[in-house]
Amino acid sequence: MNLNKNCYKDNKNHFKIACELSEKIFSHNELINMLKCGNIPERQIAALCLDYVCNADEGEILISNLIGCDGKIREATALKIDELLSADNNVGAFLNYPEIFANASVDINANICRLVINSVNFMKRQPNFSKAYINIVIKFIDETFSEMNKFIYKDKKYVINKQLFKLYWCLESLKLFVNEIDPNMLLQILTRASEESEYTIREKVAQIVLEIKNSEFKPLRSKLMNDENYYVRTAFQNVTNK
Repeated sequence: MNLNKNCYKDNKNHFKIACELSEKIFSHNELINMLKCGNIPERQIAALCLDYVCNADEGEILISNLIGCDGKIREATALKIDELLSADNNVGAFLNYPEIFANASVDINANICRLVINSVNFMKRQPNFSKAYINIVIKFIDETFSEMNKFIYKDKKYVINKQLFKLYWCLESLKLFVNEIDPNMLLQILTRASEESEYTIREKVAQIVLEIKNSEFKPLRSKLMNDENYYVRTAFQNVTNK
């Protein structure tokens, strides 16, 4: 009980500090130092207030807050990186960190996953980054399939959902690189994923297959178009009409 009270107190204090910090004006160097050495609210506000990164060193300081930190810091950092890349496509400061981007693509927070994968979209034309990122994501998928193959009916629902969540966002990541992945490997991954009982996974597979013209994918496409789930069946139409 005391732990819950302490947690509530900490969150309340962090919110108060964040509000106070948001009313102040910081120099660029102050924001970078806060990102490097600050506490939770300081790093959160610094990430949100940062307007640019000058070089790769500052890019490293910012992106280091994308993993292994409090969720508020990670989400603020993911938002800022996405904003910076969408504003000026300054990919150079972040190209050396495909592993961080891959790990953040399967964060426990779906908002972070979405923001990070959108950021990756701005860097996918950089071959070295793309190759490394894809390889890590495929490794994650293989690990997920391996874990899911071990499931038995007694397994807790949250254990299963954790792997399904990870697979969902891995597939969302692969969606950006359908033309860069070996077709046989991609077909193997998508076929295995299409066997999952969770319809959102099959729906995601359908969205990917829609973008592939290779004739080898026609049987899988036909299977999904006749799926028992309405959303999977209509994924083709829904995506086409966007």
